[in-house]
Amino acid sequence: MITCSRHAFPENCPWEAGPEDHVQIDLTEPDSLTRGIQLIRERLNDGALHALVNNAGISPKSENGERLGTMNTPLDEWQRVFMVNFYGPIFLARGLISELEKVQGSIVNVTSIAGSRVHPFAGAAYATSKAALASLTREMAADFGPKGIRVNAIAPGEIDTSILSPGTDKLVSRLPLRRLGTPQEVADTIHFLCTNEASYVTGAEIHINGGQHV
Repeated sequence: MITCSRHAFPENCPWEAGPEDHVQIDLTEPDSLTRGIQLIRERLNDGALHALVNNAGISPKSENGERLGTMNTPLDEWQRVFMVNFYGPIFLARGLISELEKVQGSIVNVTSIAGSRVHPFAGAAYATSKAALASLTREMAADFGPKGIRVNAIAPGEIDTSILSPGTDKLVSRLPLRRLGTPQEVADTIHFLCTNEASYVTGAEIHINGGQHV
């Protein structure tokens, strides 16, 4: 497994593989993206990539930590958000298409509940980029399918992580399942989409949100 992020591999990370299986990529910088793709290809000793999970995402806030809407999100923030949340996934997939095709691999894009409804905490740029990523997933499924590559998406809702916004508990109280989701539940769904059990699933977006979308 190869991990990617804009940061170098942290010394206190419990991941056993260590820095030799980590690639530092800043998705907001095209040159960094190009170099990162080449590094990934070099790390794949057998030239095969079984799964690509596009999990990077940013949602900038105001100086007061408040949600940025359509009228107060600066142009450069719109561009930065779309570079990471939308352009990154397609250019990573295109850059690694030969490695994916070799083993008929799977691509999973991580969208969001915010891509299908206005969210009280997620900003407008984040939400629209995730809606665009959901549409891109369908387009990719159509284009990559003839090469034997499946492309799906997962749309998480309120997941118990360190980036939850204050007030999330009020949202959770209205969910049909009345609880936060867990990172493990998200990971399990991603894993399913990358296995043979999902061999005839492509172009789908699976909602992982405790019924938040109903």
